Amino acid sequence: MNLNIDAVKAMTYDAIVIGSGISGGFAAKELTEKGLRVLMLEKGKQLEHVTGYENAMKDPWEMKYNGRLTIEQKETHPKLARDYPYNEMTEKYWMKDTDSLYKEDKRFDWYRPNIVGGKSIMWGRQSYRLSDIDFEANLKDGIAIDWPIRYKDISPWYSYVEKIVGISGEKLGLPQLPDGEFLPAMEMYCVEKEVKQRMEKNFPGRNLTMGRVANLSAAQKAQTDVGRGACQYRNKCSLGCPYGAYFSTQSCTLPYAAKTGRLTLRPDSVVTEILYDEKKQKATGVRVRDAVTMQDREYFAKIIFVCGSALGSTALLLNSTSHRFPNGFGNDSEQLGHNLMDHHFRTGASGVWEGDLDKYYSGRRANGIYVPRYRNIGNDKRDYLRGFGYQGGGSRQGWQRNIAELSFGADYKNEVTEPGAWTMGFGGFGETLPYYENRMYLHKTEKDKWGMPIVVFDAELRENEKKMRIDMQNDAKEMLEASGLKNVRGYDNGSYLGMAIHEMGTARMGRDPKTSVVNGNNQVHAAKNVFMTDGACMTSASCVNPSLTYMALTARAADFAVKELKKQNL
Repeated sequence: MNLNIDAVKAMTYDAIVIGSGISGGFAAKELTEKGLRVLMLEKGKQLEHVTGYENAMKDPWEMKYNGRLTIEQKETHPKLARDYPYNEMTEKYWMKDTDSLYKEDKRFDWYRPNIVGGKSIMWGRQSYRLSDIDFEANLKDGIAIDWPIRYKDISPWYSYVEKIVGISGEKLGLPQLPDGEFLPAMEMYCVEKEVKQRMEKNFPGRNLTMGRVANLSAAQKAQTDVGRGACQYRNKCSLGCPYGAYFSTQSCTLPYAAKTGRLTLRPDSVVTEILYDEKKQKATGVRVRDAVTMQDREYFAKIIFVCGSALGSTALLLNSTSHRFPNGFGNDSEQLGHNLMDHHFRTGASGVWEGDLDKYYSGRRANGIYVPRYRNIGNDKRDYLRGFGYQGGGSRQGWQRNIAELSFGADYKNEVTEPGAWTMGFGGFGETLPYYENRMYLHKTEKDKWGMPIVVFDAELRENEKKMRIDMQNDAKEMLEASGLKNVRGYDNGSYLGMAIHEMGTARMGRDPKTSVVNGNNQVHAAKNVFMTDGACMTSASCVNPSLTYMALTARAADFAVKELKKQNL
């Protein structure tokens, strides 16, 4: 009996954090710094900061296939190989398709890392605040449900997070894109400066700025305290940054948590179920399957933060059934798995800038420009709801502009050693509405490598998004042409949900337990000691990159949770 009690004590913590990505890392940092003993469980394998980034310091010619995929890799990874994130340089960071099985009633691109740090190692780092225009949108449009919070509730937490993460950017004073705590913005290229001046003159109310990015343009004490340095302009961010110049779990939140001595990290840990005590009406812990040995064990805690990414977190809740929750943990509203959102993109325009051939740039800037949303703002009214922003930028063409089979000789060789013309492009990122019909669910019989039911996706872009995409392309063409670019061409390469890797919804936040899964403090309505702070809680998508919001919500929820623990309310 004593041995059993001792064993349970050894498996018991103050808090369990599921997932080690952007949200999970922040949860671990905040909870340990507030005095809690935290167990972080990560499905993926260990990835050590600096030493684990095997390809980060390699030149392209040191890779066997110059970073590209082989036919064999495309055949063995048919879903991962659909788009750019999976390549020879990053192959070891991703799960194999044979392990991360999922089905598609409608096409959905699900990119699942297999490493500690999750997508924080490979994210695009664009970091923007949601505004009250976003938080009030559902209510004003009369769709879905209203957010239970407003900008004032999260604004202080945006500021708190930004000072730790380190966001370089420019203040604009726009209501639809609130300003933050910024490091100096990265410098624009000459063509970007010209387009900014002309575009803003020709289109009053539209703005062009440098992207607000989680790359340190100048490291501050909050970053140097954990060994981070300024961006080296290498633009190899997706490989992991040995300098800690961009925010990741490994470079920032894990070191902070580790300094407390109160963090236990367990990689290779597949959380299969959240355990629930009906009498206490609380979660008591989790059941975990070792990803290598397949052995099961249980861990216990007073609070649980579910931060396994929107889709991973919701899959876990759907699989956590009991007499109290026959259709999934906390699923009294029957909303779990529904209202799946992502951003739609891959449409816009690009053109050629004549002149300035005597100008170039230093280094490889890991950032671009941003045009904030201007549609359906103020007096602008379109035949669709919400809006979009643009990401993009200018550059000089390289030697690839010429096809070797079409030219030869010394003049040709000399010519391709010189940079080509300046080009400039805008690529739109549009908001997707929260449709109940867009959903994920668990397959009744098929399971993955670890015995977990596989996820099935039934979600698509709908009429509102398709109407928006027309403006996304046409506006880009119009602005570039009016700014003096030549040979401007629009494009729409098609977009499926999942491709932008901004999965949101499926366990939405709301005031009423009958229509939502979590409340305004990110607590599961029916089990107040379980918090969901990743993309699953999003009630609407906005058109801006969402990661900064996840971090702010996580820090806010951690502060609330610890205060509630001290009051013995949890």
